[in-house]
Amino acid sequence: MEIKETNLDGVFEIQSKKFEDQRGLFVKTFHSDLFNESGLECDFKESFYSVSKKGVLRGMHFQQPPHDHAKLVYVTDGEILDVAVDIRRDSDSFGNFFYTKLSSENVKSLYMSKGFAHGFLTLSESATVTYLTTTVHSPSSDSGIRWDSFGFDWEQIFSRNELVISDRDCAFPSLSEFGVSS
Repeated sequence: MEIKETNLDGVFEIQSKKFEDQRGLFVKTFHSDLFNESGLECDFKESFYSVSKKGVLRGMHFQQPPHDHAKLVYVTDGEILDVAVDIRRDSDSFGNFFYTKLSSENVKSLYMSKGFAHGFLTLSESATVTYLTTTVHSPSSDSGIRWDSFGFDWEQIFSRNELVISDRDCAFPSLSEFGVSS
């Protein structure tokens, strides 16, 4: 397992190793000692997974303090374009983003510290995405910013009318309207 820094302080791309033989595939997605040695918060409290169809865009989601969390995301089936955007107003990289493709083939993960909004676009016919978070989900702290408000070109892959986006995700405030303080 290799943990790589990205252009955003607090966001890491993790390359897992996969072991294949006649039985199938085995992948280690988390190792607490390695995460701790790398300074990553990894006392995960909850795990989720979602299954999304091709063209589904989910995001950009986060939990507000005091329920904000670090998050580890990986794909067990299919492929997504995964995006993190810095929402820490006092950060030099506020509003900047990082994106990568995560898939069951490339066995990569994305780790985001507190202070990042997260979203993804499903590229394959369907994708199963797993999330580990360091806090338990709190509906009253659940929040987001609009998927199209921080300069990322989602339409490089699908046209706007091909994207499937929830009404909730479309109703979030833009990044410039959102008043996050950390």
